[in-house]
Amino acid sequence: MIRVGVLGAAGRMGRTVCAAVAAAGDMQLSAAVDPAAAGATVAELLGDGDTADQAGVTVAAAPDALAEAGVEVGVDFTVLASARENLACLAAEGIHAVVGTTGFSTDDLAQVAGLFERSNCIIAPNFALSAVLMMRFAELAAPLFESAEVIEMHHDAKVDAPSGTAMMTAGRMAAASAEWNPDPTRSEVLPGARGGLGPAGIRVHSVRLAGLVAHQEVILGTQGQTLTIRADSYDRSSFMPGTLLAIRAVADRPGLTVGLEGLLGL
Repeated sequence: MIRVGVLGAAGRMGRTVCAAVAAAGDMQLSAAVDPAAAGATVAELLGDGDTADQAGVTVAAAPDALAEAGVEVGVDFTVLASARENLACLAAEGIHAVVGTTGFSTDDLAQVAGLFERSNCIIAPNFALSAVLMMRFAELAAPLFESAEVIEMHHDAKVDAPSGTAMMTAGRMAAASAEWNPDPTRSEVLPGARGGLGPAGIRVHSVRLAGLVAHQEVILGTQGQTLTIRADSYDRSSFMPGTLLAIRAVADRPGLTVGLEGLLGL
């Protein structure tokens, strides 16, 4: 039985993770942390009085509650500033970490890698298996095309742009092929209309809109043809199979692992 703690438990993703862990037969929800909901129970957060007994865990205000509860794996779906502090705490306590918070820079990842010596950490920009496959398919297709653009679309509460998934997609495509047609645009009627300039000149566009959850498409073009690769998450439950996979795998992945590809054998 894997003892799990959830950081950011009162957020939409945090609540979804709590429910998924509580329902998993090989996991125990042992702790939950969220300053905004300290003192409440996880069952109250989920709005389900019939939830399994382990969902009666009381939400704590600080991450040190995970060590006190004997947590083996901490799951962080918070915001970047909080995640940095949470990961430092988890690493110091020798607790494994699974992280879905986005916005980590290269320097952040290097720092995290240096922290996790006694325990391990998996950071993934997207836990939806469809998104992981989309990134891999785009990487495979990149050398066969001469132009590409990435369009990511998220809910209207997402604070960072472009998304971590979009940046990782563009980065992997650029690593697979550095030869892309130059942008022909010479004048933007509206500044920024062509999106952000990503790795190897690949343009990345961000949409923030009520009603969306998480969506991305990659459009690749060459003479006389295009290829569109798209992944859609219509509900936050789409991230749970990947999250549970990472929780089960993190103890066997030394140091820092970025992305789920290795866990899926991709």
